[in-house]
Amino acid sequence: MTESGASLAALALKQEELFPIREVSRLTGVNPVTLRAWERRYGLIQPTRTDSGHRLYSLADVEAVRSILSWIERGVSVSKVGKLLARSQAARVPAAPVYQEVASGEWSEWRAQVRGALSSLDEAELERVYGQVFSTYPLPVVFADVLMPVWRDLLLRQDEVGRGSEWALLDSFLRGRVLQRLQLARCGQPERVLLAPLSAQERELELLVTGLLLGSDEVSVSVLGLGQPFAELERVCERLRPQALVLFSHQPPGDDLAASLTRLALGLDCPLALAGETADLLAEELEGTPVACLGSEGRLMQRRLRQFLAGHLDT
Repeated sequence: MTESGASLAALALKQEELFPIREVSRLTGVNPVTLRAWERRYGLIQPTRTDSGHRLYSLADVEAVRSILSWIERGVSVSKVGKLLARSQAARVPAAPVYQEVASGEWSEWRAQVRGALSSLDEAELERVYGQVFSTYPLPVVFADVLMPVWRDLLLRQDEVGRGSEWALLDSFLRGRVLQRLQLARCGQPERVLLAPLSAQERELELLVTGLLLGSDEVSVSVLGLGQPFAELERVCERLRPQALVLFSHQPPGDDLAASLTRLALGLDCPLALAGETADLLAEELEGTPVACLGSEGRLMQRRLRQFLAGHLDT
């Protein structure tokens, strides 16, 4: 998003204004013909209409368009995106009362501050904002509602002048901070869950953030690197003897992935779970198999993992 686009989005959010289709097209790069097709043919977005029939889009609609773009660019067909978005929305946990009011304003302001630091490539300012956000909100909110939306937006806009450098700064900065938090969380906790990427195509930051969100006072998470071979996971688990193995992926699943995961689960000495947006896509196929789906919603993954582990301890 351009600086003017970011300012416009923040203003619209505060004043509950709506965007005309030409502005949505400018902000997202999706032409009006495609936006209308996504609405009419697939029902992916539902803008309001003026008395004269002109479409008006909310900021939530703009974010939905960006989510659709992200999935399409990763190879998911448009016809499947709607099902994924609906499942993701249904999985969202309502914000606690203390956050309901700030959700429509303060998080947008924090994201604007992060973008401001990045626009000037000011790592010291980024560090300051990062510290303030963490002192204000719980960890899932910091990543799900403030930091990762900025990271994903810049990831999609790296071809714009200056955005590639901004994304690289934010990506490097966050990877370092998340790694540090993961290492501190593991101190003094011998029992652990292993988190591994399903493929080398995953983004390292998304993998690390998932590890951070899965961890708790009761569960320590160790993250295996992007180079971890899928074929050697059984041997790794034999040596490390984790409480569970969790595989992470945001990539479109292949036709045989559910079968491959089921075979892996049957060969492991520990339970197997799947996290990330791939888990949302495969949830129905994996029902009735030994593979648990933790989903991609940060506020739910940790709870589901604890329930998953408790269920296996009871058996």
